Amino acid sequence: MKDPVSKYFRIGLVAGMAYAPALKELGWAEITRRIAADDFFDVIEVNPLPDNESREAVRTVAGMGHLLLCQNAHGRLMAAGLNPNDPDEAGRMKAEAALIDGVDEAASLGISAMGMLAGKWTPETRETCFGQLKKTVLNVCRCAQAKGITVELEVFDHDIAKKALLGPAPLAARFAAEVRAEVNNFGLMVDLSHIPMTYETPAQVIPVLKPYITHLHMGNTVIFDPQAPAYGDEHPRFGFPGSENDVPQLTDFLRELRKNGFFDAEKPCTLTFEIKPWTDEDIDIVIANAKRTLNRAWALLED
Repeated sequence: MKDPVSKYFRIGLVAGMAYAPALKELGWAEITRRIAADDFFDVIEVNPLPDNESREAVRTVAGMGHLLLCQNAHGRLMAAGLNPNDPDEAGRMKAEAALIDGVDEAASLGISAMGMLAGKWTPETRETCFGQLKKTVLNVCRCAQAKGITVELEVFDHDIAKKALLGPAPLAARFAAEVRAEVNNFGLMVDLSHIPMTYETPAQVIPVLKPYITHLHMGNTVIFDPQAPAYGDEHPRFGFPGSENDVPQLTDFLRELRKNGFFDAEKPCTLTFEIKPWTDEDIDIVIANAKRTLNRAWALLED
């Protein structure tokens, strides 16, 4: 492509994933500063932040750097073992309350998009879980709508690592259609690393979910052997041994996005790296790997 990728996408980094090994050592203020100093990035995705000092520092640095902030509320659910589609109503309500806390934090940071994920399910409870998740999402969306926040549900694997209800593209599309029929501040987050984990391809996922996609992730996964290093939803660097995604797969992903109208210079979509150093890998090199992979994939797209 002759046009730069920044013409069509806001490129971001999931900070809590890329800097996971150094989160305690560096702290959120320094991590945000490092990302803000790199003009490759337009977006920082942050975890729930631990205190008011961190929130103020992140907001200040992001503003100084002219960066968009997004929040992932995944940690609010996973750390506490909460399930937004819990068949038990008391459990579902606890998850809903945690997500509404996330909306409040996002609003305090000036964030306009908050990510979440579905919870675990069983074949016997799938339809019950579907209804419970819809109830949670609608309630959270209605709360978020008053604060100008879009709720973005990330599509995960359904039987490998997170084992989330959503899940395969057709089921995610059905869910999104039902939610969008009642609220307009809901979208889906599609991650390249999760597509192989749902046994699908970009050509099967993007056209089906196109009307509902508001956020995109780029990443990698290892699924060929449960005993392999980085198996599951670990987001290793591109080109990791035995992994699914590298330049060819990212190129296909971008090509499918273009085919489905996502190359929109007037309304650029957020396209974020979700990558994590494996064991003792160098954080800066892993981030450089991601940028290099995107640059190569972008260069291979035909004009």
